[in-house]
Amino acid sequence: MSGARHWEQDKEATVYIGNLDERVTDSLVWELMLQAGRIVNVHLPKDRVTQSHQGYGFVEFISEEDAEYASRIMNGIRLYGKPIRVNKASADKQKSVEIGAELFVGNLDPMVTEQVLYNTFSRFGNLINLPKVMSTIRP
Repeated sequence: MSGARHWEQDKEATVYIGNLDERVTDSLVWELMLQAGRIVNVHLPKDRVTQSHQGYGFVEFISEEDAEYASRIMNGIRLYGKPIRVNKASADKQKSVEIGAELFVGNLDPMVTEQVLYNTFSRFGNLINLPKVMSTIRP
């Protein structure tokens, strides 16, 4: 299953599996993911001190199609009451850029302007929409 890694992993045929309960084992992940397709390897990285897995891992399938199928049908199922995350390990970086995020920042000093917000947050990446300063008038 997850012995020494001395082969070349096929990243296109590999899924990331996350939010794993501490009771989950390599063999349990193997049996679960086998329902989606033939598996080459299961690897749950271990903590060097405790030797328990770190709550995530990787499953390599025989084919890219099996990995895609696994990410579609296994994402969100519950193991020990926790919904697991299953995504393609080689998820397209461009997709994550397109998703974006919306951030609310409250309790700002009245002197903070939209330009100050723009200058502050643009350091962390491209801003899709310009920041808006909204005032709340309380009676």
